[in-house]
Amino acid sequence: MDGPKDVPGDDGPRSMRDAGVRERRRSMLSLPHVAPLTSYAARLRDRGSVEVPEFDPLDGGVEAQVLFLFEKPGPMTAERGGSMRSGSGFISRNNDDPTAEATFRFMEQAGIARRLTVTWNVIPWWNYTRKVTRQELREGTACVKELIGLLPELRAVVLVGKRAAGAERYLKTTALPLLASDHPSPLVRAKFPERWNAIPLEWAKVHRFLDEQVR
Repeated sequence: MDGPKDVPGDDGPRSMRDAGVRERRRSMLSLPHVAPLTSYAARLRDRGSVEVPEFDPLDGGVEAQVLFLFEKPGPMTAERGGSMRSGSGFISRNNDDPTAEATFRFMEQAGIARRLTVTWNVIPWWNYTRKVTRQELREGTACVKELIGLLPELRAVVLVGKRAAGAERYLKTTALPLLASDHPSPLVRAKFPERWNAIPLEWAKVHRFLDEQVR
């Protein structure tokens, strides 16, 4: 199966601010490694969710060994956004926001190859509020279990943020190793700088579960 292709200049912090980058990324959504996840996101939209972003084709797609589960998409993942700026339409470390930029840099510091990762959210839809209800958490976790069934090479899951960690009890039945970290948001950086700086060290713990010689 063909994996993600390197696109010079497109894989950088905040590169999704460029319309050309977004267009090229969208043209990759039918590549074999990401097409099943593109179809999965489309099915979620068909269920009536407000906004469900696309998976990033520069990630590992169905060949990924580690799933990074953040909390909930924000306005910069959605094309309508709910703000003055429109978003990219993708869950991506290249999005034009400080959390995505920190994610990009922390992944580099943790030394985790992008082709081994896939990034998603416990709550997969953006409904113009960051609030997460208990019912939403249960529904989102059910969607995550469906996603895990599409990732045959998966070795571990990292729950990123306090609200993502709330899904741990629902995901224990997957029998996958579950790790956790703080969220790389400006709020965590401002309130808990030591914990924010420790995030790449927490993410690096996944190395013991990965087969990094694959491909």
